[in-house]
Amino acid sequence: MNVLLIDGHPDEGRYCSFLMEEYRVALPAHAKITAVALRDLRFDPNLAHGYRQRTEWEPDLLQLAEALDACDHLALAFPMWWGAEPAMLKGLLDRLFLPGFTFAYHDQDTFWDRNMAGRSADVIITMDTPPFFLWLVYGNAVIRRWKGQVLGFVGFKPVRILPLGQVKFGGAEKHAAKWTGKVRRLAQTIRQAEPAKKEPRLERFLNRKKP
Repeated sequence: MNVLLIDGHPDEGRYCSFLMEEYRVALPAHAKITAVALRDLRFDPNLAHGYRQRTEWEPDLLQLAEALDACDHLALAFPMWWGAEPAMLKGLLDRLFLPGFTFAYHDQDTFWDRNMAGRSADVIITMDTPPFFLWLVYGNAVIRRWKGQVLGFVGFKPVRILPLGQVKFGGAEKHAAKWTGKVRRLAQTIRQAEPAKKEPRLERFLNRKKP
């Protein structure tokens, strides 16, 4: 099983990094792990021309695309800021999750192909908002988006979301054992809903994009 781990915090030594390490050590012994810290990547997060004109991938993005294409399971962690992920992680989505690679629109209707089918995903979100408040007041917006409009949209299944909060006011220390236990259980219970549907997509995408 190929597992891609992405630490989505823009700063080093933060709680997300600790949680991703807890996730990594709890993975099955047979897992082949690729670990990436988003802050270490060098790329322009701005998709300047949208989908109208190709923006070439920097070497770091190409290497990450190769790992994403090869993975059976994706796990990432990020802090929720202003109801969403940090800007650099949003930029990564814009630059990496391109039509023809992670998904493909149909020419004759409004539907699309989920090119990442056969892969599964876990998302760990740290926040200062208590999860019950996120659900009650905001309708779990960030969770619904990542599950349905991001990872589910391109075919990851199942997509499991673990919201952890309230981190401030000593929450991380108070709930340390419980939260790390939940993270470890995620790593120990990975399954792909439809592994037979996994197909390599990157080479076809790169060749199609050549002028």
